[in-house]
Amino acid sequence: MEPVGKVYLIPTLLSPDTLHTIPPYVTAAVQRIKVFFVENERTARRYMKALDRTVNIDEMQLLLMDSHNPPDVALAKKTLLAGQDIGVISEAGCPAIADPGHLVVKAAHSIEAPVIPMVGPNSIILALMASGMNGQNFQFVGYLPVKPAERMKAIVELETQAHKKKQTQIFIETPYRNNYILKDILSSCKDHTLLCVAADITGAEEYIHTKTIKAWKQTTLPELNKKPAIFLLYAGEPE
Repeated sequence: MEPVGKVYLIPTLLSPDTLHTIPPYVTAAVQRIKVFFVENERTARRYMKALDRTVNIDEMQLLLMDSHNPPDVALAKKTLLAGQDIGVISEAGCPAIADPGHLVVKAAHSIEAPVIPMVGPNSIILALMASGMNGQNFQFVGYLPVKPAERMKAIVELETQAHKKKQTQIFIETPYRNNYILKDILSSCKDHTLLCVAADITGAEEYIHTKTIKAWKQTTLPELNKKPAIFLLYAGEPE
C-alpha cells in the first residue's frame, strides 16, 4: 500500500510586493507539489511564478474552491490515498482560516493523512499583536451580517463580550464595505471602548492604530475602501 499523501497549508502574501514575508521552505514545497486547491487560479499562478520562475504551472493541477463552490473533498481523499501531496493556497495570508481550505484539512484528517501548516503572514494574528489588546483571551468571529441593522446589533454584542469577558473581539469585512462598518462601529459603541483598525498589513501603506471610540470620532478617519482590513474591539476604562 502506498504511503498516504500530505496536505501542505501554503501561506501567501497579504499585500503585493511583499515576497520577503514568505519563508524559503514554502518555495521548496511549491516546487514539488503537483495538486493544489486554490481560491483564485490567476493569483495562485502569479504567486507560484513569483516564488520560482522555473515552476511549470502547466504540469500542476489547480482545483478551484470558494465560499460558493466548496473543494472536492472526495477528489482530495482519492489524491491523498494515491500517495500524492496536496497544497492549499488561500487568496491572502494563511489558508484554512476564513476560507474553504479547512474542508480539505478536514478530509485529510478523516483518512489520517498528515497535515503540515506552514509559517507565513496571518493578518488576524499580526493585527492582534500590534493592537495592544488582550492576546490571551480573544475571539475571531469572521464576517459580520451584511444588513446594517443586524450588523450594528452584532457590533454591540461583541462590545458587550469584550467588556464582560475582557476578551478581544476580532472581525473582518468585505473591503468595499470597510468604510461603512467603521462608521457603524463609531455610532454603536461606547466612547471608552477601544478600537483597533489594521489595514494593508505588511504593505507599503500599512495602517495600524488603536484609539478609544471617542478619540476616533475626533480624528480624520482613514480611507479603507477596497483595502484589506481587520477590526478589533476591546474594553476601555470609562473616563
